Amino acid sequence: RDFPHLRGKPVVVGSPNARGVISAASYEARVFGVRSAMPSKMALAKCPQLIFMPHRFSAYQEVSMQIHQIFEQYTDLIEPLSLDEAYLDVSENKLQFPSATLLAKDIKRLILQTTHLTASAGVSYNKFLAKTASDWNKPNGIYTITPDMALDFIAQLPIEKFYGVGQKTALRMKHHGIHTGADLRKLELYQLIKLFGKSGSYFFDIARGIDNRQVQPHRDRKSLGAENTFEADLREHHLIEAELNAVVETLWRRLDQSNYRGRTLTLKVKFADFEQITRSYTQIETINDIAELRQSAADLLTSVELTKGVRLIGLSVSNAPSSLEAVQLRFKFW
Repeated sequence: RDFPHLRGKPVVVGSPNARGVISAASYEARVFGVRSAMPSKMALAKCPQLIFMPHRFSAYQEVSMQIHQIFEQYTDLIEPLSLDEAYLDVSENKLQFPSATLLAKDIKRLILQTTHLTASAGVSYNKFLAKTASDWNKPNGIYTITPDMALDFIAQLPIEKFYGVGQKTALRMKHHGIHTGADLRKLELYQLIKLFGKSGSYFFDIARGIDNRQVQPHRDRKSLGAENTFEADLREHHLIEAELNAVVETLWRRLDQSNYRGRTLTLKVKFADFEQITRSYTQIETINDIAELRQSAADLLTSVELTKGVRLIGLSVSNAPSSLEAVQLRFKFW
């Protein structure tokens, strides 16, 4: 939209440097096998003519606000998944649309009119099927899965297309002869739990078109983090400390902007050989200022044996106190 000369070309958002990672890829780039989260070096090997564009977070946030304001014209039951994606419960909608599919078409029309961007929509009777349907006719598509077609649709669905089945899980499933929804449906609940733990119950249900999760308009944030991957491995301790402080600054800014506070700080360190370790510290009260955050991060770093080059440092804050949680009162004693 903002760079018309790039239309029809293989474009990605990200950095072309050796440690870069692709954040998003145009459909023209995907033809070459380029995907988000792929290392830039690998992406360039697949598509040498790849065009890299820098991130523009303020532009994404502006469009995201416009899209969510459009959603709010139709329903208040909105559960955001990301900047540009959300679940909408339109069982009872503000404009009294008799059909969810017609409503989705109207949302697509208004998004195009307002933002000059296309959108895809999935329509169904539960979250799993709606999310699956939203990926079915991209880009600029719409797909509806009705209750009477759901079981046949799921039966022929490749297992890697199931929302909630990641790449590693898909490989494990295929190892056990599960290639489609029909294969998944053959297994009993106890078998799936034995193979996949607590996720087994979820897999058992979605193979049968069952997903009772409600749209949750107000989801509590579980954690907030920041990390940095370095162009060259860091080996000197003072450089590692300096980069840790830079991550502390970024994290504190995000914590302040989100008004989020937590009691657990987690340090993530990835080494040159891709070994990754985490160290966590939980305190009684929330981390309430940057000096406290910086000191806790430095303390965690001292518990890490830095004998190898460091390629990434990350920090995250979690374990926010519940609004229903009891609070220890403080008294002065004489």
